[in-house]
Amino acid sequence: MSTIARSLPGDGTPDRYVDRKRYLWVLSVVWPAAPLIGLYLVHLTGWSIFYAFTLFVWYGVIPAFDVLFGKDPNNPPETAVARLEADRYYRVLTWLTVPVHYASLVGCAWWIATQPIAWWGVVALAFSLGIVNGLALNTGHELGHKKEPFDRWMAKIVLAVVGYGHFFIEHNKGHHRDVATPEDPATSRMGENIYKFSLREIPGAFLRAWNLEKVRLERVGKSVWSLDNEIIPPLLITLVVYAALLLAFGPNPKLLVFLPIQMAFGWWQLTSANYIEHYGLLRQKMADGRYERAQPRHSWNSNHIASNLILFHLQRHSDHHAHPTRSYQSLRDFKGLPELPTGYPGMFFMALIPPVFRMVMDPRVVKWADGDIDKIQIDPARRKQIGRKYGSARRASQRPLN
Repeated sequence: MSTIARSLPGDGTPDRYVDRKRYLWVLSVVWPAAPLIGLYLVHLTGWSIFYAFTLFVWYGVIPAFDVLFGKDPNNPPETAVARLEADRYYRVLTWLTVPVHYASLVGCAWWIATQPIAWWGVVALAFSLGIVNGLALNTGHELGHKKEPFDRWMAKIVLAVVGYGHFFIEHNKGHHRDVATPEDPATSRMGENIYKFSLREIPGAFLRAWNLEKVRLERVGKSVWSLDNEIIPPLLITLVVYAALLLAFGPNPKLLVFLPIQMAFGWWQLTSANYIEHYGLLRQKMADGRYERAQPRHSWNSNHIASNLILFHLQRHSDHHAHPTRSYQSLRDFKGLPELPTGYPGMFFMALIPPVFRMVMDPRVVKWADGDIDKIQIDPARRKQIGRKYGSARRASQRPLN
């Protein structure tokens, strides 16, 4: 068991706790620069394979590191949380990540427009940038839950990198309210593959965000088509940034292909995260027709060290849903939570192959529900098939012994 972050022996007072990951969190700031590192390696070696550098690291190296370095289930003591939350160092790291995302976008666009590059290299670099720009949504996620106006504006600015500014509203006011219910387009169903899920989640998320803002603004007598609509300012930033790139580097055909591909793949990263974070989990309805309160058990967790260090602890998702405003450095692990077999990069890759994903995850969902498939959120198109596979096993286990 790792002891990379722990409470030192003593009386448990805040001044005796040491976050041994303190300076390793810088990796979350460096990671968005990975495509630029790939470009430097292309320049240094002349090997075009490095256009896919970020893809290799994300889908190969980091999952391997998750296996190598293992898990870190250690928590900061509750007495240390206030001090951790007040430590400005952790907030500054999230702020610094914002310009790194923009630097990667501008640097890659410049390279595409000015350097000789084959079409396959354009696509490889677009996917590489899309991975880290998709994780701009993770930076926006961390900042968007804060109460300070500066943090919230930084969230909108970084979400604009990938044209997903509505996430600021959709996640905070929609997903956190409806998580692990059929009303949540960002909760995947057991048996639903990621491709089918994306067709429900991507438009559903935008529509929910827009409707939430429409209701809020109508309540105070304002138009949804105004800057008071919190979806519109980040959208305008996106339009200005992308128009500026096209004006600066010209309407280069490769750039016109590169920009939408990297944006679309950035959206795919969020869809991948939403797909794995609550797969099959379901909050039960109470007697009054309302859903039970969202609990830590309604999120899949991962304590793998390597991937958590480049994702601002996003993978301690259960505590995040229990305490949405709690910062990444203070998030805790709980015993008995539903747990992913590996970190997000490995799970994202696994989700691309639906039979493999279901083979790994479906038994875990059934175990989470104690074998009762009526307590699982299931894709209606696969309910009968899942019922035959897992329901029969449950009935056999309940059959009285002679």
